[in-house]
Amino acid sequence: MKRIEAIVQSEVSKQVVKAISQTGVGGVTLIQSLGQGTGERPKIGGHQIEFNSTDVIVTVIHDSKVDSVIAAIINAAHTGKKGDGKIFVTNVEESYDITTKEKSTELI
Repeated sequence: MKRIEAIVQSEVSKQVVKAISQTGVGGVTLIQSLGQGTGERPKIGGHQIEFNSTDVIVTVIHDSKVDSVIAAIINAAHTGKKGDGKIFVTNVEESYDITTKEKSTELI
């Protein structure tokens, strides 16, 4: 199993979630957040903006879906401008279902 964590601009998060769902992934978690990259911070009304509104989208998927999910995220979030976001892929060795109290090494 793989955990895909995508940090994207808030304006495109709904499109990203829809694109992930269209790959056949059953569940995602969306976390609203604030972020700051390495680029220059914009000024609005003479005030320096410290953080951008970003969302973190997390899903755990079978290894076989990694390429299609990553492509879906990139296609939905890409503008070609600095700050489009990042995608992180990590291994998930096991999971636990809180309702059943069962340990699993597979998605259910």
